[in-house]
Amino acid sequence: MRTDPGGSRGLDDYLTRDYARNIGAEIMGRNKFGPQRGPWRDHEWCGWWGDEPPFRTPVFVMTHHKRPSFTLSDTTFHFVDGDPATILEQAREAAVGKDVRLGGGVTTIRQFLDADLVDTMHVAVSPVKLGSGLRLWESPDELLDRFHLEVVPSPSGVTHHLFWRK
Repeated sequence: MRTDPGGSRGLDDYLTRDYARNIGAEIMGRNKFGPQRGPWRDHEWCGWWGDEPPFRTPVFVMTHHKRPSFTLSDTTFHFVDGDPATILEQAREAAVGKDVRLGGGVTTIRQFLDADLVDTMHVAVSPVKLGSGLRLWESPDELLDRFHLEVVPSPSGVTHHLFWRK
């Protein structure tokens, strides 16, 4: 962002500032919430972000291992098990007329794309090789049957893929 060291007033800054606009709830996968797998062994773990999560909305964490909801600062985390349509309905209700952001990770986003529950999507691609991991796609062209796509390179080296439903 422009207020950070090395920040700019360009496209990256604009899209970063737009990140939270009109968002009323977020859905994320268990892997985005934290590193634990299987049944919860440590209820003290409250996510990567410390006492003040950046979401400022209800967050629905998709998991097969429920745990009680808890609140940190202005964010309440709900741990839900279900199909994408059911979880999206819960998040829409909590969003009270605002948008629901699908925060990731890759497996969660693929589930919602496969269920045809995504209206718009912004994917920032950075030229960094991370090693192993999951791919969102082999090519963004895989989504062109359902979405319009605009690919916008930024001077920072990040390429923004902007999708919206046809």
